[in-house]
Amino acid sequence: MLCKRIIPCLDIKDGRVVKGTNFVNLVDAGSPVELASRYSKEGADELVFLDITASTEKRKTLISLVSEVAKAIRIPFTVGGGISEINDIEALLKAGADKVSLNSSIVKNPKLISEAAKRFGSQAVVAAIDIKNNRKEYKVYIKGGREETELVGLDWCKKAAELGAGEILLTSMDKDGTKDGYDNDFLRLVTSSVSIPVIASGGAGKKEDFLDAFKLANVDACLAASLFHFNILPIAELKNYLSNNGITVRI
Repeated sequence: MLCKRIIPCLDIKDGRVVKGTNFVNLVDAGSPVELASRYSKEGADELVFLDITASTEKRKTLISLVSEVAKAIRIPFTVGGGISEINDIEALLKAGADKVSLNSSIVKNPKLISEAAKRFGSQAVVAAIDIKNNRKEYKVYIKGGREETELVGLDWCKKAAELGAGEILLTSMDKDGTKDGYDNDFLRLVTSSVSIPVIASGGAGKKEDFLDAFKLANVDACLAASLFHFNILPIAELKNYLSNNGITVRI
């Protein structure tokens, strides 16, 4: 059985790690390089680095910062933000990223998923999908959650998988930063509808939330930010708890 993964997320703005609630009210959480190094040593399985304002500011992800983070860690590293073409992906992978996270760009150009998968392999392509329950229907949002699209969440998850994404990073905007648990109902719909790994994001507040996502929603990984950034829940403690409750994790 494959081990379930625990993934800290570094949301980057102006070169610093930030964290907010429902994608707003951002507060500083520290240095990306220092936090990345700490997580690598503390037993994180992977790391996600998202330049959260790159798309809205119409610029590329900070390559130099990606390179610095890559040198500081010994675990797989996913980078997203401002990626709009194959050359962007190639540059990030050369800078040290193991995978790229594609969000706004693939909504506008879905073929980028299949082109990237063909060029670099599906394992390097993560479809990052931000969803919000809007009038009793989950809709897809882009540009750091600032712009609603016409896409329906579950349909877009299925399409991303069909186009060749290696995994889905699914973030509930309603749950983001609330610490009241992942959106397990929607996550379960997605995991039962696609054959690729699904990463749960948005809402982790305690150890039990991770356990519920693994058991109730059958996700392959759980992503969290503030719990780890502010030392509320040490990764080792979380993994021991999960292991003691029947979840296979790397310790």
